[in-house]
Amino acid sequence: MSTYRKMIVVWLAVALLISACAPPAPAQSSVADTSPKAPSAPKRIATAVMGVHTTLNSRTIGPGRPPGYDSLEALVSAGLGGPDGLGGWRGQLAEAMPTIENGQWKLLPDGRMETAWTIRANARWHDGQPVTTDDLLFTARVIQDRDLPNFRDSAFNLVEEIVASDPRTLVVRWKQPFIEADGLFTPPRNVPLPRHLLERSYAENKGSFLDLPYWNTEFVGAGAYRVREWTLGSRAVLDADDGYVFGRPKIDVVEVRFITDPSTLLANVLSGEVDVTMGRGLSLEQAADVRERWRAGKVDVAYESWVAIYPQMLNPNPAAILDVEFRRALLQLVDRAELVESIQHGLVPVAHTILNPTEPEYREIAGSLVTYEFDPRRATEGLERLGYNRSGDGGWRDSAGRSLAVEIRATEGDVNEKSMFAVANYWQRAGLTVEPLVIPRARANDREWRNTRPAFELQRQPNALGDLDRYHSSQAALPENNFTGSSKHRYMNPEFDALIDRYFATIPRPERIEVVRQMVHHLSDRVIPLPLFYDANLVLVNDRVRNVGARRGQDSTEAWNVETWDVT
Repeated sequence: MSTYRKMIVVWLAVALLISACAPPAPAQSSVADTSPKAPSAPKRIATAVMGVHTTLNSRTIGPGRPPGYDSLEALVSAGLGGPDGLGGWRGQLAEAMPTIENGQWKLLPDGRMETAWTIRANARWHDGQPVTTDDLLFTARVIQDRDLPNFRDSAFNLVEEIVASDPRTLVVRWKQPFIEADGLFTPPRNVPLPRHLLERSYAENKGSFLDLPYWNTEFVGAGAYRVREWTLGSRAVLDADDGYVFGRPKIDVVEVRFITDPSTLLANVLSGEVDVTMGRGLSLEQAADVRERWRAGKVDVAYESWVAIYPQMLNPNPAAILDVEFRRALLQLVDRAELVESIQHGLVPVAHTILNPTEPEYREIAGSLVTYEFDPRRATEGLERLGYNRSGDGGWRDSAGRSLAVEIRATEGDVNEKSMFAVANYWQRAGLTVEPLVIPRARANDREWRNTRPAFELQRQPNALGDLDRYHSSQAALPENNFTGSSKHRYMNPEFDALIDRYFATIPRPERIEVVRQMVHHLSDRVIPLPLFYDANLVLVNDRVRNVGARRGQDSTEAWNVETWDVT
């Protein structure tokens, strides 16, 4: 190699060595911004419930609970299970709900059964203490204490024993099959209570147990949010809990305002002061109005209960009420689709059965329903088959010349009163003599007077499958039980009683659905009661809030998935 070429190679080597040792030049696209940044503001929303709330545990309230109490409770409390938003259940503090399939629900050969739960390893109270089976055993003691009737749960009448095999595993042995056994220690039955905070007060002064500041200002739960501030009669301020079983909620602070006046509630929503409403509050008229002129949010609608006409099935007047042909005719005389438009603003469908169309079982039982359309001609033919004839004045008379007259009652309230007078009008136009009666407040709690009415009462009632026991003969309001039965019609049928008993004792779902088909067919075929329409559950949601909607399922709340709520 020549001397010139040798010099070039040496210089190239030196250049490469220098470049390798030098620090790399910063790329323009990756220059770090070292200027100080302001911390991001906490995500915050304001919700509102109607009425004055005094507690965060619904069992301490007793009857007459204010609207939205269950959603408020769901923000701060957790059960072993909770709603899944589809009408079913999901494990919450527990890893899973007991089922036949996962082996945690066992039917024993002698007719008894067992249910088991495993508490999640990360289940914590807001003070950091673990949720254990000791808490559940303490809760069971409180529930079964006759000195604290507010906490009583009839399900425990069927419990044989409760055993904790370790701090996370609970086994309940039952005297007999019970389809709602998986709902133990789960709202709306009861939520677990922290033993380490309440046991001493319970043992030392049971008489003041319900007066403890624990239930509001010093509340410690296991839900997604913990109490930061509680102002009686005004509001609660809740902070996201880092230790919640499903992870820290996306929204940092939830303020719950207690507002007693619907107009004030609506004004707060329209002004942007309130982002979400929870529980009953606005009338359908207000909701329909805000739906038309509110551009910053939406009205979400779900179905919660139903409005129906309950016939007197024990010694009615007229006696024709006992004839299914008569009840069918009266239902066919009512244009229920028109009622939905005029009274419910088209927000809900006509009702054909106790289940509403959003319930998971509805599709499976729909084919068993007997439905009745508005059909005055067929109704007229039905009345004629019963021996009634038109008189010269257009009314109906029986073979003895007596006028066909019925009474229909309703409790006070916008929907109830409007519906009653509308139904009375349909029947009057068809030639019946109708006496509508708004039940006076002074007689609203007169059980004997209410239950011995001559003909019909229109009411809003729960419409979950679990409420079918209201149709059992044992629930008929009679003198011997001081008219305390929950039946609104006093319908007594041993055949239907047997179906109800089978339903509540049939655990495997396919067999239970078959029983439901038979029950809904029985009730719809015999028109007990005369269903009108479902009731609307309305929630106002600002467009900036995500993953919030009206409650889906009878035991759900607007806050069932609060950990996923978010804002844009």
